[in-house]
Parts: sequence; C-alpha cells; structure tokens
Amino acid sequence: VDGKPINLGLWDTAGQEDYDRLRPLSYPQTDVFLICFSVVSPTSYENVREKWFAEVNHHCPGVPIILVGTKIDLRDNTEVLKRLREMRQSPVSYAMGRNMAKEIGAVQYMECSSFSLESVKTVFDEAIRCTYPTNPQANDLPSTYPTNRQANNDLPSTADVEKWIN
Repeated sequence: VDGKPINLGLWDTAGQEDYDRLRPLSYPQTDVFLICFSVVSPTSYENVREKWFAEVNHHCPGVPIILVGTKIDLRDNTEVLKRLREMRQSPVSYAMGRNMAKEIGAVQYMECSSFSLESVKTVFDEAIRCTYPTNPQANDLPSTYPTNRQANNDLPSTADVEKWIN
C-alpha cells in the first residue's frame, strides 16, 4: 500500500446461526472490520444492521468498520433483476449503502466485485490505511497509531480514523 509492503491477516467468519457463539472468539485484536453484503440481496443488506453491526459493536466497540457492497457486477444482470422482481425486490443502490454506512457509523462505504475484481484491491488498501494511516501532512496525528493490538482501551474514534485516512 502506498509503496510499502504490508502483511495482512484476514478472517472470513461463518455467518450461519450455528456459529453465533463461536464467531466472536475470532474478534479480539481486530483492527478493522469489513462488514460485507451483496448488493443483489436485500436480506443481506438488512442483516448489516440487524446482525453484523450489532454483533461487532457489542464485542468490539470503537473498532473501525468499512461497509462493503459486493457483487456489483450483478446489479444490472437481467437474470438477477428478473429474480428480484419476482420477489418484489430490487438491488441495493449505492445511495442505500452510503446511508447504511452512516447509520452504523462506518468510516467508509465501498463497493466491489470479486468476479470482475473491480475495486477489490482498493477495499483492502483502504482497510490497511484505516489501521495504519499514512497521511504525512497531518500534524495532529499521534506518533504511533493506536490499534486494537495494543494493550489499551483508548481506541480511536470514528472521527479520528476519518482524519487519518483523508
């Protein structure tokens, strides 16, 4: 990222109800959460608020969240649109994603497609920047950036993280 090598550890947790008690065991020492939903699944969009944000905020309050809309390559797919119309649904718009991000206090809303690879690298780059800000012009940044790995409970606020990455 920004010409610097970064080692990134990722945890893709199971969303099934059977794992509700085990999943939070993977949350300690998390520096940033990527809460993802499919833009062609209104149910997964609603789960952001009802399940994922509630769970992450309960177990790791104050840890930055990036909300990510996935499968953007299918948003205009005629077969997908037909199936959604049959269920009286429509794809989740970019504006809806931004609104959800604001509602849950996410530091950013992004969209990507793992099929076309559109913006996938950008999502991970922004997650890294959220954890390790690289703005050399900022005079008010701490000399070391607080992360959840540090043994302190003084996690940065969402506003602080936004200053660091902008």
